[in-house]
Parts: sequence; structure tokens; C-alpha cells
Amino acid sequence: MPEQYRITRRADGRFVGTHQANGTRRFVYGRTESEVRRKLTELQRQTVIVGAVPTPGKRNVNDLLDAWLDAARATLKPKTIVGYEDTARWYIRPTLGAVKLTRLEPARVQALYAHLTSLGHVRIPAQAHAVLHRACRLGVLWGWLVANPCDRVLPPKYKAPRKKVWTVEQTVAFLGGVADDRYGPLFTFLALTGARLSEALALRWEDIEGDTLTIRRSVQRLRGEWVPTTPKTDAGERTLVIPARLVAAIRVEKLLQNARRLRIGAEGCDEGLVFSTIRGKPLYKGCVAKALRVACERLGLPPLTPHGLRHLSASLLLSENVPLPNVSQRLGHADPSITARIYSHVVRPDRRVADLLDQLVADADSTAVDQ
Repeated sequence: MPEQYRITRRADGRFVGTHQANGTRRFVYGRTESEVRRKLTELQRQTVIVGAVPTPGKRNVNDLLDAWLDAARATLKPKTIVGYEDTARWYIRPTLGAVKLTRLEPARVQALYAHLTSLGHVRIPAQAHAVLHRACRLGVLWGWLVANPCDRVLPPKYKAPRKKVWTVEQTVAFLGGVADDRYGPLFTFLALTGARLSEALALRWEDIEGDTLTIRRSVQRLRGEWVPTTPKTDAGERTLVIPARLVAAIRVEKLLQNARRLRIGAEGCDEGLVFSTIRGKPLYKGCVAKALRVACERLGLPPLTPHGLRHLSASLLLSENVPLPNVSQRLGHADPSITARIYSHVVRPDRRVADLLDQLVADADSTAVDQ
């Protein structure tokens, strides 16, 4: 152990290590001597890299979360930031917020995840881990933490349940059953394009030309305000060829939209949105979801969410052996591997592969006989 290290055992049985470099002294704590030794080694490593001893000062986890959220705000979408803020506010700060960074140990972090799990949360522990891990990573970069405590825990696991989708027959029954509904054109749009609801609500008439449309933007309602933004990924900006049934549904929506606004004298409220309120504002997602739920009940179909219509569109295409890259492009995924991971269970086994293997073996057999 280098001379600037010193490890002692306190009266309560815990170990404390002292590290001194460049006139700065730091203390680290642990339940075992080996744990303290590991922390001191990491502290020494960071001192060499940064040129100074990490100095958290009197900062606590709340300070770290605030600093990280401020730094991330410039690079993340508003909805993502709001989600991180909510996760921190409701699930991290109440338990760990006041903990000094010098006392933020893996055991405390693991206890937080166990506590959240004991409350019956399924997805929240994994979300809390993602937020805290990112914040601590910044703390290490800034020299506030010796090491990332989230690297030395058992991270919570969450696997999204497999989405249930309709058959082709159920889809046809649905599209026919909602043709005359208030939100029928929107439901048809979601089912036949695979677009996200936030993308559909931001679609403008200028984005549609004949049987093609271009998705250029998205819209979210955050803290009571409508926030326009770009699609979720760079690949989210895409041009789609749409089927004749959807072209007809969009024309119907235009006629109905004009009729509604003429009826109440709302001509001056038009913001150019394809799917909107009478006043031309984006539709509320809650209203759309409720209308879809009512339509499913009326038609005797298994319930589906608006995002479920996106999954339905992708699943139907993949089950019919539409090439994966084409489906991925239509969905606006950043990479086909994402599509493959989400929808691998609906890809129909390809008989052509088996036939090709049979042919290869047969050719090899005939060659061997000839020789």
C-alpha cells in the first residue's frame, strides 16, 4: 500500500481509509478492509488521471441529480428529461437524496432497488437504476465520486411483456367498424403506417401528397404545454407510401374537419394539423386511448392501445415475410436490429431457407455419387 494510504477500523466495526495527495486528504468507508482498499485504489487511479483527488465536498445525491439533469437537458428530448425528472423525484430523492456522495455505497443503492421492488413496482427499479447510473457516471467524470457505485450492484431486470396483436381478420373487422367513428381515420392511420401516436398528432396537410406522406416531427404534452420536437430517432424522419384505404380515410378526415369548423365558426383556428381538435390543436392522447378502448369493446375485439396499433402494423407485415429492413424503415427505427429484437416472435419461419438447404445437400450428394 502506498504511503499516502492508511486503513483503520472504527469502534463500530466499519473500516475507514485515508488518502492524501497534493495536500488534499480524502476519507473512504466500507464494511470490510478489502472494500476500503478497493476504493482507495480507485481513488489513486483517478488522482493520476485527473491530476487531483476527487472532491465531492458536502454534495449529496440531490446535488448530483440536479447537476446531471442540467447537463443532459441540452442533448435529450423534452419528454426524456421529464421522465428522468419524475423518476428522480418520486423514486430516488426520497430515499437517497440527502445521502452525501462520500457515503453513497453499493449497499445503499441495492437497498433502494429492493425497496422499490417490495412496493410492487415492476419497471420502476430498472428505470431508477438507469437514472442513478447515468448521474453517477457524470459524478465520476467531474471528480465528485471515486467510482460509480451502480457498477457494483445487481441491476434490476425488466422485460416488457409480449404485446398481443390481432389477426388479419380482426384487423379488417376493426378498420371496417371504425370507418365512421370520430377517430376512425386516425385509428386507420396508426394501423396502416405503424407511426407513433405523437408523430400522427404532429402530421400536417402539407406533409401529404397523393399516396405518400412524410413524417417530419412529433409533439408531446409536457407539464400542460404542447411541445413540438423532432421524431424519436434520426431515422424517424421518413417518407411512406400509403395504401388506398388510408388515402380515402384521410380525405374523409379533411371533409369532416372542414365541416366541424364551419359549424362552429372556427376557421381562424386552423393550424394545419391532419388530426386535431375542432380548434385545430393536437388531440389529447388520453381521449384517443379512451375512444379506442370503447371501439374495441363495441366491436368485441381484444383491447388495444394506440401504441398497440403500431405493433399491430409491424407484426402483420413481418408475419407476411416483408423484409426486416423495409419494416424497420417504415417504423422509423434507428437500426433493423431493434425491429428484430422487438418482433422476433412474429417473424414467420421462412420455408425458402429450408428448401435451399435441401437443394444444397442434394447437389452435394449428386456430386459425391458422380465421383
